[in-house]
Amino acid sequence: MFLLRLEQTINAFSDWLGKISAVLFVLMLFNVFYDVITRYLFNDVSIGMQELEWHLFAAMFMLGVPFTLRAGGHVRVDIVYEGLSLKRKAFVDLFGILTLLFPFCLLVAWYGVDFARESFELGETSGDPGGLSYRWVIKAVIPFALFCTFISGVGMMLRSINILKGHHQGDDYIPTQH
Repeated sequence: MFLLRLEQTINAFSDWLGKISAVLFVLMLFNVFYDVITRYLFNDVSIGMQELEWHLFAAMFMLGVPFTLRAGGHVRVDIVYEGLSLKRKAFVDLFGILTLLFPFCLLVAWYGVDFARESFELGETSGDPGGLSYRWVIKAVIPFALFCTFISGVGMMLRSINILKGHHQGDDYIPTQH
Protein backbone atom coordinates (compact mmCIF):
# COMPACT_ATOMS: atom_id res chain seq x y z
CA MET A 1 0.00 0.00 0.00
CA PHE A 2 2.92 2.36 0.69
CA LEU A 3 4.15 2.03 -2.92
CA LEU A 4 0.65 2.77 -4.23
CA ARG A 5 0.39 5.90 -2.09
CA LEU A 6 3.90 7.01 -3.13
CA GLU A 7 2.96 6.50 -6.79
CA GLN A 8 -0.15 8.64 -6.29
CA THR A 9 1.90 11.41 -4.64
CA ILE A 10 4.41 11.45 -7.49
CA ASN A 11 1.56 11.40 -10.02
CA ALA A 12 0.01 14.43 -8.30
CA PHE A 13 3.38 16.21 -8.64
CA SER A 14 3.51 15.33 -12.35
CA ASP A 15 -0.07 16.55 -12.79
CA TRP A 16 0.88 19.82 -11.08
CA LEU A 17 3.75 20.25 -13.55
CA GLY A 18 1.26 19.69 -16.36
CA LYS A 19 -0.84 22.53 -14.98
CA ILE A 20 2.24 24.77 -14.74
CA SER A 21 3.01 23.89 -18.36
CA ALA A 22 -0.54 24.82 -19.38
CA VAL A 23 -0.23 28.19 -17.63
CA LEU A 24 3.08 28.80 -19.43
CA PHE A 25 1.31 28.01 -22.71
CA VAL A 26 -1.36 30.62 -22.02
CA LEU A 27 1.31 33.18 -21.05
CA MET A 28 3.18 32.40 -24.27
CA LEU A 29 -0.06 32.81 -26.23
CA PHE A 30 -0.63 36.27 -24.75
CA ASN A 31 3.02 37.15 -25.35
CA VAL A 32 2.80 36.19 -29.03
CA PHE A 33 -0.52 38.04 -29.39
CA TYR A 34 1.00 41.19 -27.86
CA ASP A 35 4.11 40.87 -30.03
CA VAL A 36 2.07 40.49 -33.24
CA ILE A 37 -0.25 43.41 -32.40
CA THR A 38 2.60 45.77 -31.56
CA ARG A 39 4.60 44.72 -34.60
CA TYR A 40 1.88 44.97 -37.24
CA LEU A 41 -0.36 47.70 -35.82
CA PHE A 42 2.23 49.97 -34.21
CA ASN A 43 5.38 48.97 -36.13
CA ASP A 44 7.15 48.39 -32.80
CA VAL A 45 9.45 45.42 -32.30
CA SER A 46 10.60 44.23 -28.90
CA ILE A 47 13.58 41.87 -28.86
CA GLY A 48 12.88 41.10 -25.20
CA MET A 49 9.31 40.00 -25.97
CA GLN A 50 10.52 37.82 -28.84
CA GLU A 51 13.08 36.18 -26.59
CA LEU A 52 10.45 35.73 -23.89
CA GLU A 53 8.44 33.71 -26.44
CA TRP A 54 11.13 31.09 -26.79
CA HIS A 55 11.87 31.14 -23.06
CA LEU A 56 8.21 30.42 -22.33
CA PHE A 57 8.07 27.78 -25.06
CA ALA A 58 11.19 26.02 -23.76
CA ALA A 59 9.94 26.04 -20.15
CA MET A 60 6.46 24.90 -21.23
CA PHE A 61 7.89 22.04 -23.26
CA MET A 62 10.43 20.87 -20.68
CA LEU A 63 8.04 21.06 -17.72
CA GLY A 64 5.35 19.32 -19.78
CA VAL A 65 7.54 16.24 -20.29
CA PRO A 66 6.99 14.78 -16.77
CA PHE A 67 3.22 15.10 -17.20
CA THR A 68 3.40 13.55 -20.68
CA LEU A 69 5.38 10.65 -19.25
CA ARG A 70 2.83 10.19 -16.47
CA ALA A 71 -0.06 10.37 -18.95
CA GLY A 72 1.51 7.75 -21.23
CA GLY A 73 1.92 10.23 -24.09
CA HIS A 74 5.63 9.57 -24.52
CA VAL A 75 7.17 7.88 -27.54
CA ARG A 76 7.45 4.11 -27.68
CA VAL A 77 6.72 1.40 -30.21
CA ASP A 78 2.96 1.25 -29.63
CA ILE A 79 2.37 -1.28 -32.40
CA VAL A 80 4.08 -3.90 -30.23
CA TYR A 81 3.26 -2.45 -26.81
CA GLU A 82 -0.51 -2.19 -27.29
CA GLY A 83 -0.90 -5.93 -27.85
CA LEU A 84 0.82 -6.89 -24.62
CA SER A 85 -0.85 -7.87 -21.38
CA LEU A 86 -0.81 -5.39 -18.51
CA LYS A 87 2.00 -7.28 -16.72
CA ARG A 88 4.15 -7.48 -19.86
CA LYS A 89 3.64 -3.75 -20.41
CA ALA A 90 4.85 -3.24 -16.84
CA PHE A 91 8.02 -5.24 -17.60
CA VAL A 92 8.64 -3.26 -20.80
CA ASP A 93 8.12 0.01 -18.92
CA LEU A 94 10.48 -1.07 -16.13
CA PHE A 95 13.15 -2.02 -18.65
CA GLY A 96 12.78 1.28 -20.51
CA ILE A 97 12.82 3.34 -17.33
CA LEU A 98 15.91 1.67 -15.89
CA THR A 99 17.96 1.44 -19.09
CA LEU A 100 16.88 4.53 -21.04
CA LEU A 101 14.95 7.12 -19.04
CA PHE A 102 16.94 7.20 -15.79
CA PRO A 103 20.41 7.28 -17.41
CA PHE A 104 19.28 9.99 -19.87
CA CYS A 105 17.76 12.15 -17.11
CA LEU A 106 20.80 11.83 -14.88
CA LEU A 107 23.26 12.55 -17.68
CA VAL A 108 21.48 15.63 -19.02
CA ALA A 109 20.71 16.97 -15.53
CA TRP A 110 24.36 16.47 -14.47
CA TYR A 111 25.71 18.47 -17.41
CA GLY A 112 22.80 20.91 -17.30
CA VAL A 113 23.72 22.06 -13.79
CA ASP A 114 27.18 23.10 -14.98
CA PHE A 115 25.64 24.69 -18.07
CA ALA A 116 23.36 26.87 -15.91
CA ARG A 117 26.03 27.55 -13.27
CA GLU A 118 28.51 28.76 -15.86
CA SER A 119 25.88 31.05 -17.36
CA PHE A 120 25.13 32.44 -13.90
CA GLU A 121 28.79 32.97 -13.03
CA LEU A 122 29.45 34.75 -16.34
CA GLY A 123 26.39 36.94 -15.90
CA GLU A 124 25.27 35.82 -19.36
CA THR A 125 22.67 37.98 -21.04
CA SER A 126 21.18 38.17 -24.48
CA GLY A 127 23.55 39.08 -27.28
CA ASP A 128 20.90 41.33 -28.81
CA PRO A 129 20.28 44.90 -27.69
CA GLY A 130 17.03 45.01 -25.74
CA GLY A 131 17.18 41.27 -25.10
CA LEU A 132 16.58 39.53 -21.81
CA SER A 133 19.06 39.47 -18.97
CA TYR A 134 19.68 36.49 -16.71
CA ARG A 135 20.07 33.83 -19.40
CA TRP A 136 20.96 31.38 -16.61
CA VAL A 137 17.28 31.21 -15.58
CA ILE A 138 16.15 29.42 -18.74
CA LYS A 139 19.29 27.28 -18.69
CA ALA A 140 18.49 26.25 -15.11
CA VAL A 141 15.12 24.95 -16.29
CA ILE A 142 16.96 22.16 -18.14
CA PRO A 143 18.35 20.29 -15.11
CA PHE A 144 15.21 21.09 -13.10
CA ALA A 145 12.97 19.63 -15.80
CA LEU A 146 15.15 16.53 -16.11
CA PHE A 147 15.05 16.08 -12.33
CA CYS A 148 11.25 16.34 -12.50
CA THR A 149 11.19 13.87 -15.40
CA PHE A 150 13.30 11.50 -13.28
CA ILE A 151 10.77 11.84 -10.43
CA SER A 152 7.92 11.19 -12.87
CA GLY A 153 9.86 8.13 -14.05
CA VAL A 154 9.98 6.93 -10.45
CA GLY A 155 6.19 7.23 -10.41
CA MET A 156 5.99 5.24 -13.63
CA MET A 157 8.35 2.63 -12.17
CA LEU A 158 6.18 2.40 -9.05
CA ARG A 159 3.12 1.97 -11.27
CA SER A 160 4.84 -0.94 -13.01
CA ILE A 161 5.79 -2.50 -9.67
CA ASN A 162 2.26 -2.02 -8.37
CA ILE A 163 0.86 -3.66 -11.51
CA LEU A 164 3.21 -6.62 -11.04
CA LYS A 165 2.10 -6.88 -7.41
CA GLY A 166 -1.56 -6.84 -8.51
CA HIS A 167 -2.46 -3.41 -7.06
CA HIS A 168 -3.59 -1.94 -10.42
CA GLN A 169 -6.48 -3.50 -12.28
CA GLY A 170 -6.87 -1.18 -15.28
CA ASP A 171 -4.48 0.28 -17.80
CA ASP A 172 -6.15 3.67 -18.19
CA TYR A 173 -4.62 6.98 -17.26
CA ILE A 174 -6.74 8.67 -14.64
CA PRO A 175 -5.51 12.12 -13.59
CA THR A 176 -5.80 12.93 -9.92
CA GLN A 177 -8.76 15.11 -9.00
CA HIS A 178 -8.24 18.20 -6.85
